[in-house]
Amino acid sequence: NMVEDEAIFLRAVRERVAGYLLQHASAMDVVAAVRAVHQGEAVCPPRLCLALFKHIASAGDGLPDSGARTPRLTRRERQLVPLIGQGLTNKEIASRLNLSEKTVKNHVHRILQRMGAMNRLAAAEMARDQDLLRP
Repeated sequence: NMVEDEAIFLRAVRERVAGYLLQHASAMDVVAAVRAVHQGEAVCPPRLCLALFKHIASAGDGLPDSGARTPRLTRRERQLVPLIGQGLTNKEIASRLNLSEKTVKNHVHRILQRMGAMNRLAAAEMARDQDLLRP
């Protein structure tokens, strides 16, 4: 259902994802998308890109919110953000910081909430945009 796809896509864009693929994307499409996002490019199926343009055009001036603020993170959460940005798993982060995996999972959950991110990738993108990836 294209309308449903558009709604999910627009919600993902609001969460600041850098790439979006439809469910029927091939493994090659996924690999190409990961490479493109890693190189700082956005990935968007053309039909959904058009939906985004129409949505922005109907939303007023279409300019990003200049009042975007840096989320308030604790010292420990600020330690975790660069590690999330490096793509480390909770287990790897726990090992590096000498914490339990459960503690890391709780911190990551709170980071995602505070940043308003749907997932780790979105949080890493937001952190990069807000220059939070430096340890």
